[in-house]
Amino acid sequence: MNKLEIKGNWNVLKGKFKQRYAELTEDDLTYVEGKEDELLGRLQAKTGKTKDKLIEEINKLK
Repeated sequence: MNKLEIKGNWNVLKGKFKQRYAELTEDDLTYVEGKEDELLGRLQAKTGKTKDKLIEEINKLK
């Protein structure tokens, strides 16, 4: 499994993710350091993608 590495400006990544998935809310994209699994869980529920696919997509946006 890939590791989610959120470095730099999460707000920029969040904006890119919202452009791809209009159904995501600010609450869905709230990132708290150390709570990556919670973020991924919310994104999985809204997008229907697997955890690995989401990690890959987020890491590509950087």
